[in-house]
Amino acid sequence: MRPIDLAREHALSAQAVRNYEDADVLPAAERSASGYRRYTPLHAQALRAFLALRRGHGHQQAMEIMRAVNRGDSDSAYRLIDAAHVALLAERDTRTEVAASLGALSTTAPRPVGGRPLTVGELARRLGVHPATLRTWETAGILRPERNRATGYREYGPEGVRDAEIARQLRRGGYLLHQVARFLESLREAGGADALSAFLDSWQDRLAARSRDLLAGAAQLDAYLTLLDRT
Repeated sequence: MRPIDLAREHALSAQAVRNYEDADVLPAAERSASGYRRYTPLHAQALRAFLALRRGHGHQQAMEIMRAVNRGDSDSAYRLIDAAHVALLAERDTRTEVAASLGALSTTAPRPVGGRPLTVGELARRLGVHPATLRTWETAGILRPERNRATGYREYGPEGVRDAEIARQLRRGGYLLHQVARFLESLREAGGADALSAFLDSWQDRLAARSRDLLAGAAQLDAYLTLLDRT
């Protein structure tokens, strides 16, 4: 087969196929007497495996997996694949934890210690973070503490404490500061429950889609490994 023959199956350019070979994503092709690349079903399956892996692992990780396989280092390839599943499991556990925590936070605002607002230090201890973290969250628009009129110090009432606890859970889930700020803003605008439910549902859908992508990638890679063994 020619590069264009592999490319058509995936709506790629022939140059993209040649680039993948040069990057060791595909095994080296034989050359015709006139110097043209000649691909086989093995190369076609390698390309299918890479593109399927890319959906679940990302472009760079998929390249590393295929390079490891093509140089005969299957252990490194398996380690990369295992690491992706471990990370996905950790995120799934985090989503469960976030859902449980935010489910309670969405209906009841926590009572401040002694019926008064919390200081930066008190809130930091409650969350198990450094006070500087709370100031960073404030700069990012995540928190909106009030100021004590007499001292000018930051104070966190029930809503501020709740926002901080939500932020902590989302940060544990790997969300970036601007994403946390955007979520909390939508949560305030929507009144809480609807935005929270949509957020958790979207997260669950994303996890399910990634799981399917990882499975699809594994299936195509297994088919490629089978061809390699036969070769």
